[in-house]
Amino acid sequence: MASLRFASPRLRNYFKENYIPQVCEALLCGLLATCPEDPLKYLEEMIIAIMENGLESLLWDICIDPSMKPKIRRLSETYLEQLFGLDDQLMTPELMIKACTFYTGRLLKTHFCMWRETMTPCTNEVEILAEQMERAREYDNFRLQKCVFHHWHSYVKHQKEQRKDILQRIQQIIYCRRLVTILIKWRDKAKQKYKKREDELMLKHELQFKKWKSKVKVNVNAKEESISPEHCVSEVSLISEIPEFDISEFPKRALLQIFSYLSLRDVVICGQVSRSWLLMTQMSSLWNGIDFSTVKNIITDKYIVSILQRWRLNVLRLNFHGCLLRLKTLRSVSLCRNLQELNVSDCPTLTDESMRYISESCSGVLYLNLSNTTITNRTMRLLPRHFHNLQNLSLAYCRKFTDKGLQYLNLGNGCHKLIYLDLSGCTQISVQGFKNIANSCTGIMHLTINDMPTLTDNCVKALVEKCHRITSVVFIGAPHISDCTFKALSNCDLRKIRFEGNKRITDECFKLIDQNYPNINHIYMADCKGITDGSLKSLSPLKQLTVLNLANCVRIGDMGLKQFLDGPASKKIRELNLSNCIYLSDASIAKLPECCSNLNYLSLRNCEHLTDLGVEHIVNIFSLVSVDLSGTDITNEGLMILSRHRKLKELSLSECDKITDVGIQLFCKGSPILEHLDVSYCPQLSDEIIKALAIYCISLTSLSIAGCPKITDTGMEMLSAKCHYLHILDVSGCILLTDQMLEDLKMGCKQLRILKMQYCRLISMKAAKKMSSIVQHQEHSSADPPLWFGYDWEGKPLTEQQDTTPFKDLELTMKESTYSSEEQVV
Repeated sequence: MASLRFASPRLRNYFKENYIPQVCEALLCGLLATCPEDPLKYLEEMIIAIMENGLESLLWDICIDPSMKPKIRRLSETYLEQLFGLDDQLMTPELMIKACTFYTGRLLKTHFCMWRETMTPCTNEVEILAEQMERAREYDNFRLQKCVFHHWHSYVKHQKEQRKDILQRIQQIIYCRRLVTILIKWRDKAKQKYKKREDELMLKHELQFKKWKSKVKVNVNAKEESISPEHCVSEVSLISEIPEFDISEFPKRALLQIFSYLSLRDVVICGQVSRSWLLMTQMSSLWNGIDFSTVKNIITDKYIVSILQRWRLNVLRLNFHGCLLRLKTLRSVSLCRNLQELNVSDCPTLTDESMRYISESCSGVLYLNLSNTTITNRTMRLLPRHFHNLQNLSLAYCRKFTDKGLQYLNLGNGCHKLIYLDLSGCTQISVQGFKNIANSCTGIMHLTINDMPTLTDNCVKALVEKCHRITSVVFIGAPHISDCTFKALSNCDLRKIRFEGNKRITDECFKLIDQNYPNINHIYMADCKGITDGSLKSLSPLKQLTVLNLANCVRIGDMGLKQFLDGPASKKIRELNLSNCIYLSDASIAKLPECCSNLNYLSLRNCEHLTDLGVEHIVNIFSLVSVDLSGTDITNEGLMILSRHRKLKELSLSECDKITDVGIQLFCKGSPILEHLDVSYCPQLSDEIIKALAIYCISLTSLSIAGCPKITDTGMEMLSAKCHYLHILDVSGCILLTDQMLEDLKMGCKQLRILKMQYCRLISMKAAKKMSSIVQHQEHSSADPPLWFGYDWEGKPLTEQQDTTPFKDLELTMKESTYSSEEQVV
């Protein structure tokens, strides 16, 4: 085959024209792929097929069965052209001669050019050197000009920046000057408005006070002088000129809302005004709840029976707290078959027999308070038989029932729906009694056991074995409870814990709280001496905590409070009581504003290291409503800072001996919504603070000025003339007050409910007795002030020799300091 490369052109053309290489390629590929048994016959058939299809459409795989064709791409027309030497792309001698000629000419041209450049002589070298020197000089001048220009440009740029800074400073000075001018004008205008407001308030105060005095004078004259007929006629004519207004024209819904705020006594008095008023007081919805405890000293059994008979179908709630009733009167309760709430606590005449009548008729009772009564196991047997839906039961201080009585709770339908149980003071209950409660009342959620010195960890364990739904526990006055109780309660989802006066509780219990009670929101651990900074660190991860009371936990300091504030527990905290935590200082108080954005109540009572610097941080807690700074080193400057808050409603400054009348006046000017103020045992204060309260804080509802010997009737007269919403007043130790104060209070403070007048020598017993018929609670004594008041019966400070007992009763101080805003009860 290779000889065809050198064959004649005629032979080569013959092979190409007749497609000999293509035919051979197709036949060979078919043989190789098919491998027929009879190759000759196969070649014959394939040649015939090629002839039929034509040589122009001949492909290399035409003789291969379609199922056996390889899937490869065609690269060229045929591979046999090279095999037969028919490839025209091979190098020919003519092409070789042309390529050599071109290469030789190119090489000759290159070498000739190089030879010419080498052989050409260098002419005029001086001119060339001069030209190069000129270029070098120009380049050097250019570099020099560039350098000079760069320095000049930097200088100009610096001058522009300096000029720009000067212009900015000038503009800033002009702007600041303008602001100073505006601020000066605004300050002058604010001073004028403030002075105008002060003048208006003072003028208004003087006018109202004059009006008050004239009213008092008229009342005095009316009592002293008899009224003439002419005067009566003139009064009748004046009254006839006043347009009449009938309150009965109000909608029934509005009347019901108005009368719902009145006590039973007031409702009865209103019914005696006129026939229309009597009809208004006979609305059935007004008698859904009847509170006889407010009139227990004046109401008769006959009247109680008549009321219950008349409104027996409407009565849902009855309160007989402290009422001394006959058996017949108690039996009349059975007439109220729709009764849902019954309070017979402190009723000495309540017996098992009367409870039998009540239980047989009032089976729908949900709330039952039997505390401090003489009930026995007979009553305990009645409870599960008749009160099937009972949810709230109080057996506090009922000491005549036994463990067997608690076993009766599982009889009949049982008290399985009981949610709240109060066993305070029931010292006769043993561990077996708590097991009986657990067997019958498995749904208890709120458990209160106060004043129980016999309560131990085993009692709680016996109860918790079957009562897994407990969410709140109150163990005040249970000194034998320890950390084991918290371990026993780990199966419950506690939300509220209240302990007080326990020395066996340590930091370990707070670790259990962190691990087992993530949803707890109320922790009251007052007067627990074993609690340290580690407890606060354990409480810091609690995300739902809203109330924390650690009053009298004297081992708590700045480190513990800082660790608590660094955790998520501080985000939702609303009440924080750290009274008597003497190691706290301004350093930890500084973190309160940034961490406790929702804090409403704060007590730092007797925190000796708290100063005016700490008050600067407290004033930045904008959500704060009540603050107790009694017994601290706060001064008038601190009160002036605190006045900037303007949202405080309650402030306690008891025993703050560094504040004066000036500080209280400054605070009152910035606190128009103040409702509660306690400045007791601040003997340096005088009538000036009463005047400030009467001018600026007319919404005052509670005031304590006990231990302030400089307060006189003049100041109390101003208070009575302006503060008409006063509910609570404590003037104990105000030795200069007389009976005139009570007359003023009767006229001006008609909403007064609690009045304390201990150690007021000039107030007579007769006047105090008259006042007791007006207020709900009153305390009065004519004895000399005790020595711990710091002054004698004339108001003179005691010497060191006279003051043998400078400190007050510790129990009273602790009681006052451990109440929070949610826990105070009037």
